[in-house]
Amino acid sequence: MRSVAQLKPGEKGIVNNFTNEYISLKLLEMGVLPGTEVEMKFAAPLGDPICIRVSGYDLSLRLEEAATITLS
Repeated sequence: MRSVAQLKPGEKGIVNNFTNEYISLKLLEMGVLPGTEVEMKFAAPLGDPICIRVSGYDLSLRLEEAATITLS
């Protein structure tokens, strides 16, 4: 399965599930819900963190966190 961390700038995906229960609670509170579309906006110059657009706003995530979001 593909994760948000594997997206390139401009690519989109639909959130399917999470691989880490602890981080998933934090992401759910921030609006990263299963069935929601996410778009990779850009990455910091060294590649971490990244910025995604979800639920109409931009959200910065560490690659470690983004890797726990699987896409369908």
